[in-house]
Amino acid sequence: MGLFLNTLSPAMLYEEIAGSKYFVDKTEFISRVAERIGTSNKYLCLTRPRRFGKTVMANMLGAFFTKTADSRRLFASLKVSKDKQTMQQLNQYNVIYIDFSRVGGDSSSYTSYIENIIAILKNDLHKAYPQIDYRHGGSVSEDLERITAATGERFIFIFDEWDAIFHTSFITEEDRKSYLLFLKDLLKDRAYVYLAYMTGVLPISKYTSGSELNTFAEYNMATMVMYSDIFGFTDSEVDVLFAKYLQTTDRPQVTREGLRVWYDGYHTAAGELMYNPRSVVLALQNNQLYNYWTSSGPYDEIFYYIKNNVQAVREDLALMTAGEKIAVRIQEYAAMLLELNTKQQIFSAMVVYGLLTYDNGQVFIPNKEMEEAVRFEVCGHLRGCAEAV
Repeated sequence: MGLFLNTLSPAMLYEEIAGSKYFVDKTEFISRVAERIGTSNKYLCLTRPRRFGKTVMANMLGAFFTKTADSRRLFASLKVSKDKQTMQQLNQYNVIYIDFSRVGGDSSSYTSYIENIIAILKNDLHKAYPQIDYRHGGSVSEDLERITAATGERFIFIFDEWDAIFHTSFITEEDRKSYLLFLKDLLKDRAYVYLAYMTGVLPISKYTSGSELNTFAEYNMATMVMYSDIFGFTDSEVDVLFAKYLQTTDRPQVTREGLRVWYDGYHTAAGELMYNPRSVVLALQNNQLYNYWTSSGPYDEIFYYIKNNVQAVREDLALMTAGEKIAVRIQEYAAMLLELNTKQQIFSAMVVYGLLTYDNGQVFIPNKEMEEAVRFEVCGHLRGCAEAV
């Protein structure tokens, strides 16, 4: 086992989550991913706003598939255990798991960032397969090709926060192109890829010209029905958590209606309403309804446009804080430009990042938590939201 290859970290982290008080069992998703292994549908990218459980789900898949882990006890009492065919795949695969938001080393430039990833992965591979005749100076993809050619073994790739590099201060347009070419060389049309599963906030189509990673099927929350029920908490799941909260909390201060008002309201393409899972759990743990959302990185970029009132977005946002919905014709709204120049693009970005939600041709603020975040930015640059509306 190594830092990226067959690491035990996902299993250890998921076991912590599964043992927590307010755990929601989403393991049926494993079966839906497992059926793609070794098929023409093996490339999968799921994008969601931050705090919607992407890393938890990535860790869950890593814990289930990684061959060096022993996860029988962990999954024995969870929903996936009822699927005997999927359970036969428990801990049966080589898994390369990389969280691109947590790559260590000197990450002050793209070169150091990517070279660190390459060095760690090559080191893992060479230690696990010392018998392979590697070529000096060969690429990671070449090393993997040599391993598969010699052993017949293939690999599952789980890449969490694939787009994290795009939110760093040092990234340039040329760096973006280089990074996409790195992923293309590593994953596209490679015999050693058994499955490639990626998560992120931003869809691949935002950054690619269409050919670099066009093998991936992309699924976002607002326009794609498939997998829209997997991330976030449903009403029935929050009901179960709230019942546990009432049973185990002295002098509970949180109401069921309060959870709905503060954290529900994200529309999915399947017609469901979803709760922000992180905020629900924190509210129950802390026995307090509160704005647990924090801004950083891409959110600051969006607020730049709000502050500068590009296309008069502040006035529309002020209307939204008063409960209004704004009709916006957004086609493929998730595929935004790197620079946001129109109201449609700005509101598209806000939907992707979870600040707004989108339903039936309208954008609006999903809940009280996001209302507070947006109101702070809008009212800070107007004499008052009331005056704006």
